Amino acid sequence: MSDWGGLREGHGIPLPQPHEISGREKEDAMGSYLMMFAAWGFGLPLPFISLIASIIYYYLNKKDSKFVGFHAFQALISQIPIAFLNAGAIFWLLILLIREFKSWQGFLFYIILTVGMNILYLVFSIIGAVKARKGQFYYFYFFGNIAFLRFYGPNAEKKEEKTGPNLPPRGF
Repeated sequence: MSDWGGLREGHGIPLPQPHEISGREKEDAMGSYLMMFAAWGFGLPLPFISLIASIIYYYLNKKDSKFVGFHAFQALISQIPIAFLNAGAIFWLLILLIREFKSWQGFLFYIILTVGMNILYLVFSIIGAVKARKGQFYYFYFFGNIAFLRFYGPNAEKKEEKTGPNLPPRGF
């Protein structure tokens, strides 16, 4: 009996395998991560535009398949902290401009943190989009578990066990 992160064969959660997922589903799942890029390009000064775009995309696509719903939900919930970080940076910049740049040090640290988090989010989103296009699951740290539970957790419909490259996140 093999063990994968506490998940034993015969007691696992069945996941669709890449060959079972249609091309349309793969493209829709990939689109959930790419939605953020379009929204960033259009509304970088307005960070909540990307969040609103992700919410709309999620609600339009969540019922198409669990695979698409998982990726759309993961992209959405992982975007929430980034949107708030970006909004905080813009708000802080406006305050500093109004008050004639009296406190640069804290702002500079916050900007470095925000840029770093945006770069990390960008890298993970690209990886997620590529994996989704291949019909695979990619679990963001913390957010992947939340999305997994929503679409494949204990309340999800049980099917026969499948084996292959798609496995639940560690700890399930």
